[in-house]
Amino acid sequence: MIEQLQKEAILLLKSLIKTQSFSSEEHQTAMLIEEWFNHYEIPFKRQENNIWATNKFFDETKPTILLNSHHDTVKPNKAYTKNPFEPIIENGRLYGLGSNDAGGCLVSLIATFTYFYFKENLNFNLVIVASGEEESSGPNGLNSMLAIIPKIDVAIVGEPTQMQMAIAEKGLLVFDAVIKGTPSHAAHPNEDNPIYKTVNVLKWFEKFQFEKVSDVLGPVKLTVTQINAGLQHNAVPSEVNLVVDVRVNDCYTNKDVVKILQEKAPCHELTPRSIRLNSSSIPKDHVLVKAGLNIGMTTYGSPTLSDQACLTCPSLKLGPGDSLRSHSADEFIYVDEVLQGIKIYINLLEKVL
Repeated sequence: MIEQLQKEAILLLKSLIKTQSFSSEEHQTAMLIEEWFNHYEIPFKRQENNIWATNKFFDETKPTILLNSHHDTVKPNKAYTKNPFEPIIENGRLYGLGSNDAGGCLVSLIATFTYFYFKENLNFNLVIVASGEEESSGPNGLNSMLAIIPKIDVAIVGEPTQMQMAIAEKGLLVFDAVIKGTPSHAAHPNEDNPIYKTVNVLKWFEKFQFEKVSDVLGPVKLTVTQINAGLQHNAVPSEVNLVVDVRVNDCYTNKDVVKILQEKAPCHELTPRSIRLNSSSIPKDHVLVKAGLNIGMTTYGSPTLSDQACLTCPSLKLGPGDSLRSHSADEFIYVDEVLQGIKIYINLLEKVL
């Protein structure tokens, strides 16, 4: 059965690549996923463009594992030399938009769920959610499903990790900062030019360090990513606007970071756009992590954000492919990565199910 599932998974991945599914526009790829479940006679439900199902012998008295990955994609960048919607296999590489992020993970998890669907007497229940709007952190993605699906106790989130276990993931805060000064004509003296004042603010953000450093995720990382001021050459503006990207480790909540920066940062205003994308992790002694270690996996901390950010339960990021290929030109995943990914997912879950 595994070989058949592997074959069908590659065919599904090719179909997903052919079908445009930018965030919030995943209707057609949702239909392709519905076709898979119909083919295998697995009952499913659909909420917006999220497809979800539970294993046949779901038992409310047992803990539940969520299997999740997404079928939306970013838009292709201008550096593509291949058609992003044409699934081409060359030298073992399957090219196409979303092949690596996160189509390979998604079809591998769907195949894995299908493998276990009819099995009785499992130690855990399984819930699968093929979700939309991950790339945009939109309102109708996995976050919207948590009140609809059964309560989950632990999650495997499918993102490209080379099938190694990301046992922690940094959270994200984006701040809008304002440095204020005195507007004036450029011809007159002005000792309160906000552009000049910005130099010291930038140096502060460059040098500031949070005290707590995570064993898995390292330090909190602050990066000024945008700066904007002024409308014309002969006028000093009244303010300078900055955007600050903060990647939060598992030693702090986003609320903690907001409080610290608003107290310490030398800005007149520092406003977070959202505080919901917290860091996430799973204990090293969790049964899933132990099972992964027993079959030869390694652990690491991930700097990139995923749908783990909307989960409050322990979660493990794991999937075929390489994060460095995500959002790249001529995105690809090795066919063998998907085939092996299905085997490894099944092997991992067999240790706990």
